[in-house]
Amino acid sequence: QVQLVESGGGWVQTGGSLRLSCAASGRTFSSYAMGWFRQAPGKEREFVAAIRGSGSSTVYADSVKGRFTISRDNAKNTVYLQMNSLKPEDTAVYFCAIDRAPYRLRIAVDEDEYDYWGQGTQVTVSS
Repeated sequence: QVQLVESGGGWVQTGGSLRLSCAASGRTFSSYAMGWFRQAPGKEREFVAAIRGSGSSTVYADSVKGRFTISRDNAKNTVYLQMNSLKPEDTAVYFCAIDRAPYRLRIAVDEDEYDYWGQGTQVTVSS
């Protein structure tokens, strides 16, 4: 059974930083891309960032490009999201997810391409 457990959310002022972690189990971690998504109150869940299984390439939503960095440690089965220069509009519940297919040729960015999700961690940015 695949399990994803996020940690690292919290409250921060505008311009601050947070690092989210997501520990995975139940699948050969390095074979699968990992993604971060977020859902703000009253809005649909949206893509934030994703990283290939090898860690060799990444993709970001335009809204976070240059501020957020996704990385992974395959020895620890963990993916990270370093969030800098946070803005109030970054306030949301953040979810990590694992690609449903191994070794996908392109990095998955659609929700439907991910089959297991963490429970979510709240990030609140105050102005």
